[in-house]
Amino acid sequence: MILSVDHVSFSYTRDRQVLDDVSLTVQRGRNLGIVGESGSGKTTLLRLLLGLNRPTNGTIRFGEQALDTRDRGFMRAYRRSVQAVFQDPYSSLDPRQNVFGIIAEPLQSLDIAVPHREAVEAALVSVGLPPDAMNRYPHEFSGGQRQRIAIARAIVARPELVLADEAVSALDLSTRIRIVELLKTLGLKMTLVLVSHDLGVVASLCQDIVILERGRIVESGKTRQILDNPQHPYTRKLIDSAPRMPA
Repeated sequence: MILSVDHVSFSYTRDRQVLDDVSLTVQRGRNLGIVGESGSGKTTLLRLLLGLNRPTNGTIRFGEQALDTRDRGFMRAYRRSVQAVFQDPYSSLDPRQNVFGIIAEPLQSLDIAVPHREAVEAALVSVGLPPDAMNRYPHEFSGGQRQRIAIARAIVARPELVLADEAVSALDLSTRIRIVELLKTLGLKMTLVLVSHDLGVVASLCQDIVILERGRIVESGKTRQILDNPQHPYTRKLIDSAPRMPA
């Protein structure tokens, strides 16, 4: 087990319960998909996993240690091990920085003692971009290329776990398929938690799945078993309404 969520609830106000008694585990080497409609709480859950918010109740553990955002030493180590890819590749990249500066930022901020230029070059090559892309700026790339840059930034520090929030939803279908194939390849080297409303992407990338409805997990287990034989009416509704990606 690399990450666990134990009976976590979260409220922005007393009258607005966003997550209600959520429990799940992420096994090392097994990608997990978190699926639900807009408003189901999946992005809030990801923010808790990133340490951007603290649970109202319950505990999140990385390995055996509780995630404590007040413990600066632990959080620094946690950021080395856990990185994120966000939905919009353009807004998540600083337009004033060139690609080298964007990808090297985790190495600098986390004081990771590796040759930065070589590490950035290796990250670019691993996501299918040429090394000389490091001298250019985000506006010079297509949407799919910008998402590749965002993925390169997430993996340059060689984290154990990558948290991805709707990482392909802003892309056109052909680009989405290419990024999914890229994530499949990268998934051989690290564990992925993918927040998505796209069951096709989750089915392609994730061995395990949890279904969130209005802040509660209504179904969880192995992805193929859940999608082939859903037990909860909400899961069946999601499957029936899902657009199909071409094989």
